[in-house]
Amino acid sequence: MSQDLKVAVIGLGNIGTAVATNLVKGKRSVIIADRKSEKSASLAALLGELAKPLDIPTAIKEADIVVMAVWFDAIKELLKTYAGALENKIIIDPSNPIAPDEKGGFKKIIGEKESAGEIIAAILPKGAKLAKALGTLGVASLTDAAFQQPVHAVLFYATDNSSINSVVEALIQDSGFEAVRAGAINQSIRIEVFGDLHEFGALGKTVTKAELAGKI
Repeated sequence: MSQDLKVAVIGLGNIGTAVATNLVKGKRSVIIADRKSEKSASLAALLGELAKPLDIPTAIKEADIVVMAVWFDAIKELLKTYAGALENKIIIDPSNPIAPDEKGGFKKIIGEKESAGEIIAAILPKGAKLAKALGTLGVASLTDAAFQQPVHAVLFYATDNSSINSVVEALIQDSGFEAVRAGAINQSIRIEVFGDLHEFGALGKTVTKAELAGKI
């Protein structure tokens, strides 16, 4: 059933490119779109027939699942601009609300106890269902740890909508990882940068499900 749902990756920066590439490696068809059309065209040429390049409005219209692989503030703009087209869609938010700091690292751009997931959940289009997912690893691990053997590495997700659990888990599995639900959206702070279940937080590395005892 979930394989029949059309997936669009919006934004082809490092994360979006990695997500689209992993899905194609997992034999999942994917629509790819970027504000620079040459990006989607060149990536589609590289990935082959399972990758379909479209402009952003058409990609959102055609997709059942929309992966918003753009900066946190850009997601808010997409939700506003395409509110009508996003109604009743499944929206995947991999964003981390961070920006470069003055010391060569990163800092949160929202309150210390706020999460991007909860902020995005509050402004969803009518009928849309949100999952925080595909953003719990840095791009290097998202690329290198995909389809890890003999046991897949974990990607966490959070959602308030249990009806989409199987859809989100299939998407993660098709990306070459094992899906582990961290909880509802109010737990998404745990799987964002600096959270205890993020690679760039207390977890500090990729893990397998067996290594998670007591952490979930």
